[in-house]
Amino acid sequence: MKKEEEQGIRLYMFQTGVLKCKENNIKMNASLEPYEIPVPWYLITHPKGNVIIDGGNAVECATDPVGHWGDITQVYWPVMQEKEGCVNALKELGIAPESIKFVLQSHLHLDHTGAVGRFPNATHIVQRNEYEYAFTADWFAAGGYIRKDFDKPGLKWHFLKGEADDGFDLFGDGSIRIIYTPGHSPGHSSFLITLSQSAPLLLTVDAAYTTDHWDDKALPGFLASAVDSVRSVAKLRFLASKHGATVVTGHDPDAWPSFKKAPEFYD
Repeated sequence: MKKEEEQGIRLYMFQTGVLKCKENNIKMNASLEPYEIPVPWYLITHPKGNVIIDGGNAVECATDPVGHWGDITQVYWPVMQEKEGCVNALKELGIAPESIKFVLQSHLHLDHTGAVGRFPNATHIVQRNEYEYAFTADWFAAGGYIRKDFDKPGLKWHFLKGEADDGFDLFGDGSIRIIYTPGHSPGHSSFLITLSQSAPLLLTVDAAYTTDHWDDKALPGFLASAVDSVRSVAKLRFLASKHGATVVTGHDPDAWPSFKKAPEFYD
């Protein structure tokens, strides 16, 4: 029996440092006080292949944030170490880059594209409308997309079709489902992860930055549609209740420390 089969399905949580910004960048109409948010990403080991969700900040942000991100660093300043880059973090865990079968993109904003193009055997999965918008974003959103992160030659892409593919079952066994949650961006996705021992985990990603968003106390500081944002959270709350899932919000500096981080895992 292969090692992965003996282990079953595991979910590991990682962090590519933090983003320094202002509170109103995360919570609409909040203060201009300095605010610091974690930048999570995830690895799922599965008998049918290893999976990365997002990948956090590109490793280039550790050494040259302005050179890699440009003017958006005046709003969001990344602070990370090279060892936190997704490839380096996986090697530290003993996971070979060649073992990654899928890179799942919640969306293509700059703090979620750190894994794109860094795993030679991976198929990259994203909503088609997100991919198309990333190349043609409106003026207020364009700074959030770093084209050099996702516009790379030779990438294998699989595009989802929004509501038609809602609940997309990656391996056909219910372990990883991709939930269509537009609002923060036009083609945002969240993820429902079903494990054998732990309760299911609902990774809202940026559909709900923080528990304030989850509890309808604040809108995200950055969004494409307020209406879609609110409705996506309501949809996720229904799914969390239905499945008894533990909710993991996308960038909550208070909630994030309560979760186990790699090399610890959920199974």
